[in-house]
Amino acid sequence: MSATPEPTARPYLTIRRAGTHEIEIKKSRFICHLARVADEEEAQAFIAGIRKQYWDARHNCTAFVIGDEQRRERSSDDGEPGGTAGVPMLEVLRRRGLTDTAAVVTRYFGGIKLGAGGLVRAYGSAVSEAVDEIGLLERRPVALLAVTADHVRAGRVENDLRAAGYAVSGLEYEASGVRIEVGVPEPEVATFHTWLAEATGGTAVAVPAGRTYVEVPVRGRG
Repeated sequence: MSATPEPTARPYLTIRRAGTHEIEIKKSRFICHLARVADEEEAQAFIAGIRKQYWDARHNCTAFVIGDEQRRERSSDDGEPGGTAGVPMLEVLRRRGLTDTAAVVTRYFGGIKLGAGGLVRAYGSAVSEAVDEIGLLERRPVALLAVTADHVRAGRVENDLRAAGYAVSGLEYEASGVRIEVGVPEPEVATFHTWLAEATGGTAVAVPAGRTYVEVPVRGRG
């Protein structure tokens, strides 16, 4: 029986970093906190931390999206009328195509009621403006390949790799030679093997060493 092939990873969007952005609407303060999270446990820990820090706020509403193709999502209105806070926050994350991202909007009530429509706009705007302020990046999957060369040729191989535009992520010196870890976009792995054989006259070989991501800022879509 043949083994099931590992699914191909896809690029995805997330925020560039954790951050906070505040807006004021009719004297109510809406403070949006954003964080990058790898799983639901991290998302819940982030939410718990914000709620502890802003314990005196009337509401700490939440939304998060996690996983490939936004597979897991949750939201909470935290006492606001149903559907007026967590859902519009979540909708912003969905619309922007974000994943592995958690948002908490802390509201300090200013004494003027906004109504259901006003709350929807306020919570959505708080998240949208925070994303604009912090910015986005695309995480692109790359295959990690371990290139092994002898000590005499290793320096030249490394220089050739860098000159060709390949991302060298690590060097390890061993008794038998030098192990050079290289990140290669997955669709280009076959081309890389051909290039390596030609560039080194077949003296260096590459074997799979896992997978990682490179992060590329997204301009004009923050």
